[in-house]
Amino acid sequence: MPSSPKVLALKWRPHNFNEMIGQEHVLPALINSLDQDRLHHAYLFTGTRGVGKTSIARILAKCLNCEQGISSKPCNTCDTCKSIDGGAFIDLIEVDAASRTKVEDTRDLLENVQYSPTQGRFKIYLIDEVHMLSTHSFNALLKTLEEPPPHVKFLLATTDPQKLPITVLSRCLQFHLKHVPAELLRTHFEHILTSENIAFEEDALPLLSNAAKGSVRDGLSLLDQAIAFSHGNVSQSSIQAMLGHIGEDDIWALIQALIDKNANALIECVAKIAQYTSDFGQILESLISSLHRIAVAQFVPDKTDQKSTQFAAALSKESVQLYYQIALKGLSDMALAPFPRAGIEMTLLRMLAFEPVTTGKIPTHSPATSTASTKTSAPAPQPTENTPKPSDKDVAKNWTNIVGELQLTGMAQVLASHCSVASFDGATLGLLLSIKHKPILNKKLEDRLKTALTEYFGRTITLRIDTGEPDKTPAENRKSQQDAALENANTVMQNDAHVKTLVDVFDAEIQPGSTQAVEKAENAR
Repeated sequence: MPSSPKVLALKWRPHNFNEMIGQEHVLPALINSLDQDRLHHAYLFTGTRGVGKTSIARILAKCLNCEQGISSKPCNTCDTCKSIDGGAFIDLIEVDAASRTKVEDTRDLLENVQYSPTQGRFKIYLIDEVHMLSTHSFNALLKTLEEPPPHVKFLLATTDPQKLPITVLSRCLQFHLKHVPAELLRTHFEHILTSENIAFEEDALPLLSNAAKGSVRDGLSLLDQAIAFSHGNVSQSSIQAMLGHIGEDDIWALIQALIDKNANALIECVAKIAQYTSDFGQILESLISSLHRIAVAQFVPDKTDQKSTQFAAALSKESVQLYYQIALKGLSDMALAPFPRAGIEMTLLRMLAFEPVTTGKIPTHSPATSTASTKTSAPAPQPTENTPKPSDKDVAKNWTNIVGELQLTGMAQVLASHCSVASFDGATLGLLLSIKHKPILNKKLEDRLKTALTEYFGRTITLRIDTGEPDKTPAENRKSQQDAALENANTVMQNDAHVKTLVDVFDAEIQPGSTQAVEKAENAR
């Protein structure tokens, strides 16, 4: 009866240092010590699960016992190398410390240390999860670990080095193995699938490499599962179904609903995502990741993708930071919600409820006036058909007001706000968009802006948008107004008699950016 094929995690286990991935920071020290015959008696490999601790230990065991001699390149063809790969080498004693924690087990293990190896050059003790040993077991091991016979080597592996006694740590050469980057895992999976002659879609591999979370073994187990799930054709749709993965388009739709301040759209997006995943915490994790990319795009535009750049222009930096903080808090509070869906819906609605509001009308006379203004602030009046339209020659001068009266929302409104008027002959409007905002320009948004302009002027308008160095745009005008309003508010605060008393008596300071908070406190009073 033919044997069943090996799982990928075993079949593709590395057999030499060249096949190890993602651990280039520890391999040179091991390779040089082997090639220069500068060997230590005890090695400690630390790191999270599945990053290659025991794999490196077995390769090291082959390097030490290969029949071709000690080197960093075992032949993998001699009987010793084959025996170690097959787990049948008598002088490689592998111990799972999680199941042999008692001091009696350790004493039994060390009973034969003084005897020379039976088959190889060294007798090697590979102790996995060594942190699970009891205190008495460590004490029993310590003397032998400090002064072992010349024919004995100790290879220790652990996922939790903090639990090891300092006396053990000080007697070992320590190597910390790190998470394997997702991009490196993706390349590794592509190589394996190509070698195994298994069809795959390139867009499917990032989903698997991200789900592995830095663990090669976990990633290969997921890849095995994906091959079985997709009937030997690894596709993006099958991986999304297997993992219950949330598509990026769904997350961008959530963020667009936040930009539009559309609570109905938020709830509908959650309902749509709930059809193929019940892990609502994953929704928040994906949202947090996307908000991080948007924040990076706002501060370092050259380091992000086009989609993040588009949304970075549509959101203020304050809103992105607020959404990020609320999402983090919502993720930690998810377990406290009566049911998960309520937790994520409340988190998203909280983002709308606490959205910063800028009225643009901060008075300069007194704090009392500021309080009253805040209490009675009302939405700006909507334009009516009786609102006089600027003449064609005044369109450039009145462009900021025109943009405010256009029936635009979301990204289309952002596009218009970042343009200035280059020319207008009554039928064709030429706009100039800054080169740095070029990523937000697309045919769909241009058509929405053209339609709004046609409705505003009451005649068909042809729209042409070029990129260059525009004059002052509505977005820049709005920013200038907000800065001036904030400066006025700060002046009001600094001149307030009560505030001056606090500063003089208590040596107090007005914290930058606290003006809004002071206004809210005064309202409550």
